[in-house]
Amino acid sequence: MQNIVILAGNIGQKPETRTTQGGTNITNFSLATSRPRLSEGRVLRDENGYRVMDTEWHRITCFNGLGKTVAEHCEKGMKVLVHGRIHYSKWIDSMGNDRYGCEIIAEKVDFLSRPKSAESENPELVDRDDEIPF
Repeated sequence: MQNIVILAGNIGQKPETRTTQGGTNITNFSLATSRPRLSEGRVLRDENGYRVMDTEWHRITCFNGLGKTVAEHCEKGMKVLVHGRIHYSKWIDSMGNDRYGCEIIAEKVDFLSRPKSAESENPELVDRDDEIPF
């Protein structure tokens, strides 16, 4: 039996980090994934011929070192690939109602794009190994 999730999408907000009383760092961010909307097995298109997309939002949770890396290097709009597992939780709210939640516990996050701040940096500082003539 395995619980494996792989998601590729765009970060929806700047990651937020908090520390538990026990000293564990937890970083959360939202991730948007999209897919074409289908009707009777065909991709739906709008009046301009563009595909109609359905977007789903996922809550991603990272712990300790991975969370620190994500918090330091990720920002809204970046493309990332998340490897992890799905986690369901249940709790009782202040009104006594059963509440349910779902999140992805990240085990690995690969950056598929640079943060916008890095893209605007001095281009002379970019590593250009492929331009070395030997």
